[in-house]
Amino acid sequence: MTEKLSLTELQLLIRDSLYITLPDTYWVIAEISEIRENFAGHCYLELIEKNPDEKNVRARAKAIIWNNRYRFLRPLFENMTGQSLRQGLKILIRVRIDYHELYGLSLVISDIDPSFTLGEMALKRQQIIKRLEDEGVFNMNKELDFPLVPQKIAIVSSRSAAGYSDFLSHIAGNSYRYIFYTALFETIMQGTDTEKSVIRSLDRIAGYNDLFDVVVIIRGGGSQTDLSWFDNYNIAYHITQFPLPVLTGIGHEKDLSVTDMVAFESLKTPTAVADYLIEHIAATENRLVDMSSAITTLSGKIIEVNRTRIETCRLKLIPVARMMISDIKEELSGRLIEITNTGKEIIGKAALIPAYNKSRLISATRSVLERNQVTFKQLKQNLISYTSNSINSTDIKLNVFASSLKILNPENVLKRGYTITSMNGRIIKSSGLVNENDIIDTTFSDGRIKSRVIRNKV
Repeated sequence: MTEKLSLTELQLLIRDSLYITLPDTYWVIAEISEIRENFAGHCYLELIEKNPDEKNVRARAKAIIWNNRYRFLRPLFENMTGQSLRQGLKILIRVRIDYHELYGLSLVISDIDPSFTLGEMALKRQQIIKRLEDEGVFNMNKELDFPLVPQKIAIVSSRSAAGYSDFLSHIAGNSYRYIFYTALFETIMQGTDTEKSVIRSLDRIAGYNDLFDVVVIIRGGGSQTDLSWFDNYNIAYHITQFPLPVLTGIGHEKDLSVTDMVAFESLKTPTAVADYLIEHIAATENRLVDMSSAITTLSGKIIEVNRTRIETCRLKLIPVARMMISDIKEELSGRLIEITNTGKEIIGKAALIPAYNKSRLISATRSVLERNQVTFKQLKQNLISYTSNSINSTDIKLNVFASSLKILNPENVLKRGYTITSMNGRIIKSSGLVNENDIIDTTFSDGRIKSRVIRNKV
């Protein structure tokens, strides 16, 4: 029969077997999935290895850097790579395998190779750049036309960022007294939410792109370790597709992020972005002043040349105009004589027309009067006949109405045996209007009587 072990004994057996089989330390490549420090200064990590598709995880392990070692490794790593240990970073670590009966398998980290991470970061960055170039979008934002007077500015930044306040102060206090209109789109500028927050702000601006001339992405005031958040494909791709020129002032002197590379113009600091905008408007103003001076000078020359040409033409036109006036005068004199003769002829003919029309009018009037006399006689006869018939018909109707009124006369109705019952001057039309002991009046054809209601049977 197989020997029975307690769970603790089995765990200790596993631990001892691991220590015997894997006694050494090992260099391991892994990606940080989670990282946190506890109150005692220990650093706890979750390490993963992904499939080539960069989506599915093929291996996972817990790891720890004890505080006495972490105090040494963290500043060394940050100074050499310009990065802090963070989620998503690929690292090469020296580990010892540890197994605990309560906490299971974990890796105790004793060393980190910063040069490996630098190589991985550089490789990742080059992959992003190559992907953007292969897609043919790397320079799309740079190919946009920059506005001559970029005064309406959409700002992607954090309100609390020092670079944001420096930008506003610098652009408002420009020596040219140019007016700028700014709108802040509050954005997280460092940490794991940087990508999502920046893209969300760019999408919001794109919905109102007709209200702005340019977009500026500014951070400033942060550490060099924050640069990697902008070595991001999705942020860079959004900028390449953006309909407005994008200026960056993320605040790094030593290196450019991929975001800087694809932007229309990359500047080192937020104040440098402000200077770029101010100087661009100043350059436009200078060009306009130069163009105005050139136009003024050229206009003066054109006016002088044409003034001379006009004077020459005036002198040439004077004799020609006099000849034309003389010819027109002769033509007008001939036309005047012709019109005078024609007018006399027309007036002579017109004098005969009234007499002719008078004769025709008299004849027509007589004819109309004769026809109308016959019509008037006929209408008179018709009117007399119609009036007589109408009077007879009306008499008949009046006699019928008189007979009906005589029949309906209340006195005649009472004489036929009917009575009228009333109470308090109001005629009673229903027994329901009378109660017991009510006094009612009954009217006959020859008098009236009063009576008391003893019973009302409805």
